Amino acid sequence: METNIDSLGPARFRSPLHHIGTSNVKFRTDDERVLMDDTFGGSQGDASAKINFEIAGPRMQLFFDPPRTAAGIVTCGGLCPGLNDVIRGLVMELVHRYGVSRVYGFRYGFEGLVPRYGHSPMTLKPDSMDTIHTFGGTILGTSRGPQDIGEMLSFLEELEVELLFVIGGDGSLRGANEISIEMRKRGQLKSVIGIPKTIDNDIMYLDKSFGFETAFAEAVKAVTCAHVESQGSRNGIGLVKLMGRDSGFIASFAALAGNVVNFVLIPEVRFEMDGPRGLLEALYYRIARRKHAVIVVAEGAGQHLMEGTSYAMDASGNRRLGDIGLYLKERICAFFKERRMECNLKYIDPSYIIRSVPASPQDNVYCSRLAQNAVHAAMAGKTGMLVGRWHGTFIHLPLDVVTRGRRKVDPAGELWHSVLENTGQPAELY
Repeated sequence: METNIDSLGPARFRSPLHHIGTSNVKFRTDDERVLMDDTFGGSQGDASAKINFEIAGPRMQLFFDPPRTAAGIVTCGGLCPGLNDVIRGLVMELVHRYGVSRVYGFRYGFEGLVPRYGHSPMTLKPDSMDTIHTFGGTILGTSRGPQDIGEMLSFLEELEVELLFVIGGDGSLRGANEISIEMRKRGQLKSVIGIPKTIDNDIMYLDKSFGFETAFAEAVKAVTCAHVESQGSRNGIGLVKLMGRDSGFIASFAALAGNVVNFVLIPEVRFEMDGPRGLLEALYYRIARRKHAVIVVAEGAGQHLMEGTSYAMDASGNRRLGDIGLYLKERICAFFKERRMECNLKYIDPSYIIRSVPASPQDNVYCSRLAQNAVHAAMAGKTGMLVGRWHGTFIHLPLDVVTRGRRKVDPAGELWHSVLENTGQPAELY
């Protein structure tokens, strides 16, 4: 796996961080690396032969001359806690620390880079950033789906934007990578930096993505409510559907933090409804014994159970999922009716609630540091990369590496084992 970061050329300008009144700026070099596998066994042998990542941080020399540089920021895909925090962090770092002359905010995702949509860019200044981090969503708006790269590059050229920061998830980062590749083909010396955003926490080679901690903390509230509802009626069942198209991190962490969940269903672990050891029989046994139950299901779980339905594609090119929450609700109620056992099921879907809240203090700090390191990388002439954190250290990752797949819960790993211990559910439901 190639992890070297593309550079636009020699860095000829001295960083203004030398002169901002602090003498202890820790400048980094491209030779400083973090091993992908930091375990004792994995780190043995020749370090140069091991997969490693470039450490993020300020560089002593810059490729771009800050006073003559313009930057652009775009937010793409679904909402996520912390978007405004990242925007604020980028603007503050670009203007106050580096002295960049102009910062544009492109509205409604990649549509904002295509003039025919009529979304005029916003001029972003520190004075207008004061309180945006206290609000959910994004002041720039967002949209899904790709746009014509030629039109986007022409608009960036017209505005003389040299730095483009793309805040988005898997699909948005693929788009950023395509923009970066086309820029290189055209000989345009512009930097494209990705800042990974997804509450699903499914970006490869990252400790976590911003917004995840806030989202699962909000999800815990829904889980707690489901538990209260389940105990408030005879044979009560609380059913909560959470986000997680391909990865079950939110469902797993919400269950662990809530400590009241009896069944967790995620995309990575196949389950069946019927059969002597299927979900329905396991739930029936739980209700007969304890008189209440709480189920947490990720939106991408159990899609094979609804294969008879044809689903269209969304604007991002993803297959629209069947509604596993409603499917479970109908099947469970019908099963208990057939068994002639009373069942009081309460269905809770907080999906859009957990992604639209302001970032937690922990996520706020993480967003600010991601933004700072993204600016350091861009000013140094790095491109076609994203900034993230691995083993507690902020790093640079090539966009084409992180977009090759998605991070998933390992069914044989410690996290899922902890979920099974916490819930007491069978390791397999079939």
